[in-house]
Amino acid sequence: MEQMDAWTQTRYGGVGEVHLSRIDVPEPKTGEVLLRIRATGLNAADRHLMTGEPVLLRAAFGWSRPRQPVRGIDVAGTVLALGPDVHDVSVGDEVVGELASGGGLAEYGVVRADRLVPRPAAVGPAIAAALPIAGGTAWQALDRAGVGSGDRVLVVGASGGVGTFAVQLAALRGAEVHAVCSERNRALVGSIGARTTYDRGASPLAELPARTFDAVIDLAGDSSLRTVQRLVRDGGSAVLIAGEGGRLVGPIPRIARASLLSVRSRRPLHPLSAKARPDLLRELLALVSDGRLTPVIERTWPFAEADAALAHLAAGHTVGKAVVTLE
Repeated sequence: MEQMDAWTQTRYGGVGEVHLSRIDVPEPKTGEVLLRIRATGLNAADRHLMTGEPVLLRAAFGWSRPRQPVRGIDVAGTVLALGPDVHDVSVGDEVVGELASGGGLAEYGVVRADRLVPRPAAVGPAIAAALPIAGGTAWQALDRAGVGSGDRVLVVGASGGVGTFAVQLAALRGAEVHAVCSERNRALVGSIGARTTYDRGASPLAELPARTFDAVIDLAGDSSLRTVQRLVRDGGSAVLIAGEGGRLVGPIPRIARASLLSVRSRRPLHPLSAKARPDLLRELLALVSDGRLTPVIERTWPFAEADAALAHLAAGHTVGKAVVTLE
């Protein structure tokens, strides 16, 4: 069987558990295609799957070690082979999509055909690979909050992967965007659409004016729920995307508290679990192709240095996106 280079791990842990290995090239099953991977975008999900924390996620991804040993979910690549019952994708197509639980930090990977969309010629592989999870999550968060033209929106944690998309997409909807980020990233966040930026160190959420915003998109997850809720006007809402929580069950207690605080509230808190949405990915690619949306990519790493990219991700201070390229 043909083999390939891949960054693999045989047990949960830090970046030291990830090594460049030779493994078999996967074969596409029914409804899947084989990709020659050209770029892989990294996300917080990759860090969680690498470390196995919160521990509860191991129920789905492997108790003692990850069932999928290769990290990387968001990929852009070229279709090399089709599994049975694949009809809407052809060999040679340039595509973008989400792998189910990883496999992107390898030369080849398999993905469900219904998770793929064509990559426009005007959008390079590295740019495209930055879009699926972060861009899709930001879009779904704005939808969940009902953000539209003229709304005042606060994005908390605005300089990360999802945050930089949320700022831009909210501005494209005609919203008045305000943002909380670190002092060093305020100029960047302002340049992509935020009217006002707040230094999260000097201006904590508790000091911002109450009931000011139609929507709060909380990507940081480190403020009390009541602090977030007090920022929302009556009739508005907050969407909660992040929140590390404990190492065992993660953000589940915070989600439960949010549900309790939202009972009969005129300022509900909505936890969001974003889903793979190829329809939204197609829209995001069109916006990028038209020059209306620009993914913020802090840095790209060559495939040979993918472990350094994972280390940067694990440090937790990525500005925008980190992408690994294989060309």
